Amino acid sequence: MSIKSILAIPFAKQVRKQVYKWANKPHATQEKVFQYLVSEGCKTAFGKDHDFISINNYEDFKKRVPVNDYEGLRPYVDRIVEGEENVLWKGKPLYFAKTSGTTSGAKYIPITKESMPTHIKAARNALLFYIAETGDASFVNGKMIFLQGSPVLEDVNGVKLGRLSGIAAHYVPNYLLKNRLPSWETNCIEDWDTKVDKVVEETLLEDMTVISGIPSWVQMYFEKLIAKTGKTISEIFPNFNFFVYGGVNFEPYKNKFEALIGKKIDYVELYPASEGFIAYQDSQTEKGMLLQLNSGIFYEFIPATEFFDEKPTRISLKDVQVGVNYVIILNTSAGLWGYNIGDTVEFTSTKPYRVKVTGRIKHFISAFGEHVIGKEVEKALNDAIVGTDVNISEFTVAPQVNPESGLPYHEWFIEFENEPDNLEELASKIDASMQQQNVYYFDLLEGKILRPLVIRKVKKGGFHEYMKSIGKFGGQNKIPQLSDNRKIADVLQDFLV
Repeated sequence: MSIKSILAIPFAKQVRKQVYKWANKPHATQEKVFQYLVSEGCKTAFGKDHDFISINNYEDFKKRVPVNDYEGLRPYVDRIVEGEENVLWKGKPLYFAKTSGTTSGAKYIPITKESMPTHIKAARNALLFYIAETGDASFVNGKMIFLQGSPVLEDVNGVKLGRLSGIAAHYVPNYLLKNRLPSWETNCIEDWDTKVDKVVEETLLEDMTVISGIPSWVQMYFEKLIAKTGKTISEIFPNFNFFVYGGVNFEPYKNKFEALIGKKIDYVELYPASEGFIAYQDSQTEKGMLLQLNSGIFYEFIPATEFFDEKPTRISLKDVQVGVNYVIILNTSAGLWGYNIGDTVEFTSTKPYRVKVTGRIKHFISAFGEHVIGKEVEKALNDAIVGTDVNISEFTVAPQVNPESGLPYHEWFIEFENEPDNLEELASKIDASMQQQNVYYFDLLEGKILRPLVIRKVKKGGFHEYMKSIGKFGGQNKIPQLSDNRKIADVLQDFLV
């Protein structure tokens, strides 16, 4: 055992102790963050426009600050992009994190000197919590890979612009620099196919112990390694024992991953966003991720069932309940106010506050009033394949409103690694789980408004080909797992078996 791994264990335990101090005082912690944000916000153009000087409590805040999406804040962001200071937050941001928008085109999310450290600290703490809980710090002796965007940054009126993961690449601590792969040069490659091929070359003979990234893109990396060597990942990297991921529900992909790896490993889930690092998995035995209450973010929540109402319920942390699907709203030390990032979450615990991501508020199916959400389709698929050797590479779901014959139905596009012996039987199992979870869906089938779902087999590599065809092939892009229209489904017809 190296000096680094020996020292990591007591350090990890100390950090965990410090984190649980504020996690065990959640409401006082959030109140402190709230007062700090409002106080600093008073000095900004947004704060002056919204009378922050008169805000004394959360009820005052709600009266003055509407819930915004990017378009709502865009007039302010545009002023920052043009070089103006003290608009949403004091001074100018350090960075703009560039993200893809649907209606807005590219989004420029500000990251400030106050918010940037919270991204780095939370990512670090997720690994330290793993060490503290398991007592295993051996991975710090090996190589670690983080499949991410290019660290090459542009300049926009004195503010650096890039993908969040590319920005984070500039903050790797010195003690990890020798452990980190791929090389800087490889990380700068923009073409994803070329980049992954180069990553395979650089890591093939290394002692990889930690691998991190969005599952679908790490899967591509694994498949290229296996194709090159004919070995499983655990044979190539015998000391690889845990995978760090975020951005999607991992359960539907777990069977596939463990088949590629060749053994069971541990997983650490993160919930990072360009707007703030929201949560990370603090335990291998408890469900959900620890909500980051001390990271310059004041959280609000709106029940997802009310979100599109004229006056939805808008609450702070103290009023949330376990098991309710909420739209998460952020107020941050990067100057995002009443900001809807589009995600829905559910609390798995309130002592401490832990969440799981259940989907996107814009990603749902309700073509017939069924109100199907991401959590339901993910659970239905997982229920159907658990205990089988069926492996899923990728999937998405859309309504078929105007079939050539018969009743409308939900159309499931699935790319299999290992196919089921009986596709109709799998469809029936998925449908049964959907009916059990969603009473509206059940009623529509009972009332002969819908017929049971239909599975379409996407050819192997089909989803990657689809992503290339729309110009979104790369490590930060994800397939929506359901949508209320046929935009994705109609193009996927060209990629079926």
